[in-house]
Amino acid sequence: MTKAVRVRVSGEVQGVGFRGHAAREAVRLELRGWVRNTDGGDVLLHVEGPEGEVDEMVAWCLEGAPEAQVEEVDVAPDEPTAAATFEVRY
Repeated sequence: MTKAVRVRVSGEVQGVGFRGHAAREAVRLELRGWVRNTDGGDVLLHVEGPEGEVDEMVAWCLEGAPEAQVEEVDVAPDEPTAAATFEVRY
């Protein structure tokens, strides 16, 4: 069964390679979706795949990229999009 979530990561998460690291982690977990910066300074992800791997990705977001300083992670259910890959959006 596919689980899909929307994840908003707040803190010092832009300009530190968060999107690239998140994409590599999502590909490693064989997840689909996307990651992008927001105008407000957060990073937003849409992640879908098997429940265990999605939960593992959410747990990864709590730490984030090595240079990131994650302050808050908000997770909400989302609709699956049947995405074929995981991409970094600009």
